[in-house]
Amino acid sequence: MARMKVTVAYDGTEFAGYQIQPSGRTVQGIIQSVLQKMHKGEPISIAASGRTDAGVHAVGQVFHFDSDLSIYPDAWCKALNAMLPNDILIRKVEEVSPSFHSRFSAVSKEYHYKLLTSKQADVFKRNHMLHYSYAINVDDIKRAALFFLGTYDFTSFSSARSEVADKVRTIYALDIVEEGEQLTFQIKGSGFLYNMVRIIVGTLLEVGSGKRKPEDIQHILVGKDRSLARKTAPAHGLYLHQVNYQDKPE
Repeated sequence: MARMKVTVAYDGTEFAGYQIQPSGRTVQGIIQSVLQKMHKGEPISIAASGRTDAGVHAVGQVFHFDSDLSIYPDAWCKALNAMLPNDILIRKVEEVSPSFHSRFSAVSKEYHYKLLTSKQADVFKRNHMLHYSYAINVDDIKRAALFFLGTYDFTSFSSARSEVADKVRTIYALDIVEEGEQLTFQIKGSGFLYNMVRIIVGTLLEVGSGKRKPEDIQHILVGKDRSLARKTAPAHGLYLHQVNYQDKPE
């Protein structure tokens, strides 16, 4: 029995989310269905680094599964891509130690949130970037972003639906990258709570629009109250960019 680590990208537009559910098209459901066919009807369960919501995309989601098939990693990659729909792409397959776990072995994750700041919307990017045509002060956003760096209780930036008791997380980097009419929020941390990145982005956009001051971020963090942050950015601008493990230099 071999354990396979898989890096996968997907366009979340037509998915009800990553995690399998009773109804709705899911990334996990489709991949498990393909693996079951490859294993002659035997159910194969995959375990991911974490779930993504409906509409959220991934560049470097990671999952693992166990198999008794003797297939080289490159052949796994080709076989899976041949059977998967074109909004899911297997980027890499590696054989790893049986002790590896895509979720529990992860040491950090990086998410990107993409914003289109043009006056006019782009019909080709409508499902992959948030169109934000309002005036925005990027310098204020960058100043506000500095308050997130470090280890804090992120209760104020977690969905009220979150069932996780420990809401302490560490943010290693939060960079704001400008490329023409595109603004990308790049955030790397030890882990993220439910909707945490989208709430952070939504709050930073309020800073950029002048509705909040950069210094307000520290008060929201200390308050440990979800109602203080208020805004949640839409799902379609969010990408799970990369999952880092100890065996991979960051």
